[in-house]
Amino acid sequence: MVEDRLNDGVRIAQLLSSEITGLGTLDALSVVDADADVEPTVEGRLAYRVERDGSPFAEVYVHPDRARIELREEHERAVAAAEDQRLRVRPKAVRPPRTIVFVEDGAQVKRAARLLEALV
Repeated sequence: MVEDRLNDGVRIAQLLSSEITGLGTLDALSVVDADADVEPTVEGRLAYRVERDGSPFAEVYVHPDRARIELREEHERAVAAAEDQRLRVRPKAVRPPRTIVFVEDGAQVKRAARLLEALV
């Protein structure tokens, strides 16, 4: 059994970016404003934004041990899709509201891509 887990926030965000740009089912999404030299922080630092058909859709932040996706719309569907994929999810009480999904290891990247697919 493998004991090692990928829990480097920058690498997780990079893998998710590859999924977004590489999956044909996510053609409506594009990665923009990517910071190739992003350094993770405990609070999270913006790694890149995700647009859907040219409009803001989500932002991806990196922490030392995980990445987080902040979704800008379809909050009820996002929560349901995240729970279906067994990803940790919570609302963010800001205006306009956001939904935060945590991607805590490399194995969860595929599940996060399926979450995005469900919303597109």
